[in-house]
Amino acid sequence: MSPMQYVLWTHAIAKRTLESMNTTVAASVAHARAQFTGGRGYLAACTVGLPPRGTQQALRADIESAGSGRPDIAAYSGAVERSRALFAALVGAGVDRVAIGSQASVAAALVASALPDRAEVLVPEGEFSSIVLPFVHAGRGIRVRTAPMSDLAARITGDTALVAFSLVQSRTGEVADADAIREAAARHGARLLCDATQAVGWHPVRAGDFDVVICHAYKWLCAPRGVAFLALSEEMVAAIAPRYAGWYAGEDPWSSCYGPDAVLAAGARRFDVSPAWQAFLGAAPALELFAGLPPDETFSYTTGLADAFRAGLGLDRPGRSSAIVTWEDPEGEDLLRLTTAGITASGRAGRARVAFHVFNDDEDVALALAALGR
Repeated sequence: MSPMQYVLWTHAIAKRTLESMNTTVAASVAHARAQFTGGRGYLAACTVGLPPRGTQQALRADIESAGSGRPDIAAYSGAVERSRALFAALVGAGVDRVAIGSQASVAAALVASALPDRAEVLVPEGEFSSIVLPFVHAGRGIRVRTAPMSDLAARITGDTALVAFSLVQSRTGEVADADAIREAAARHGARLLCDATQAVGWHPVRAGDFDVVICHAYKWLCAPRGVAFLALSEEMVAAIAPRYAGWYAGEDPWSSCYGPDAVLAAGARRFDVSPAWQAFLGAAPALELFAGLPPDETFSYTTGLADAFRAGLGLDRPGRSSAIVTWEDPEGEDLLRLTTAGITASGRAGRARVAFHVFNDDEDVALALAALGR
């Protein structure tokens, strides 16, 4: 097809996807729970999510079809565009502002490439490496400064070009005071990069609050690993050079396979990297499931379970509710107790860590507390 035909095709997929969402009655958390075949004792959505039924079915069907000599390339491309539109809806972004990728660090490196020489980047102490290292190793005199998450807004100065932070911290589950950070950044003229990987799927995220939103979908969005998104403001779309441009960044990827003369896509699609086709095929049903959930209900349900667990363990409730609970476990004894009892949890930086998602319920809280002798 011609470049214009391809653009119209992608727009048609996005339009149908959004229209379908607008005409579908919002699902409940109870409906979402029924879409998972596992989940009992699985308290590690912050490590990797579980595939819902739709994802399992899509991947099985593709394996059978491809194994029979009938891989469906059009279905792969359609799944990419559906996934893009669904993620855009989840974070309230225009579809033309969302690029697809495979890793958060690559998206962060693309943003780093747009910073001026000797720019200062402010990040929280203990921030996830994929959001820090691309700036540390960007060269050109770019400086990375750290500050406690609780004090991040106050540490922004007129020298700060970019504040890069996770809305929900992987190590501690702490939820950033995004409003304070945004207000301080605006006063000092700094741009904001928000890694929403540990948030989208249980915590509301508004892409318009930030210049850049990065999200890998294999955790709380329960997609296969290899599906990531980059949502950009109009200003950032214009400011970033498409340094990783390949054939899929073309206005029509199928007419951009050879030579140097490809016309790059308008908007954020010019930052697309070649998609992991099967991963996106599995991602689309998972994203559709979460895009159909009322954000407030999902937030209340997941944080309610986490708060019940905190109360049973005698932990203070955080100032900003989180679906991730961590506590000091330097020798890993509590993590061992959970694992021995058949609970899937995780440990990070000398802390035990559990997470409560829509596939969990009160019984999971009780099982985890019992494993810890509470």
